[in-house]
Amino acid sequence: MAADKAQVRLIVRGRVQGVFFRAATAQEARALGLSGWVRNRADGAVEIRAEGPRRNLGMLAAWAHQGPPAARVADVEEQWSEYAGLWHRFEVH
Repeated sequence: MAADKAQVRLIVRGRVQGVFFRAATAQEARALGLSGWVRNRADGAVEIRAEGPRRNLGMLAAWAHQGPPAARVADVEEQWSEYAGLWHRFEVH
């Protein structure tokens, strides 16, 4: 049922590249049953696009505020939108 599903875009800033942030994000997202992707951005941030159950997306967003142990998250920008069924698994780009 798509009613309880959504999509979220997270831009995570701080010390988030070179600290296994993408791999840890993928592990977390897969454990939550989410689909989408994570990538490093040229500006030093990490971008996450994910969709699935709203509750699980909220858990991923909360996790992103902390990240893996070596990360130092300064800011997380969240943009929520409607579920679109764009992805079938979670990938690292």
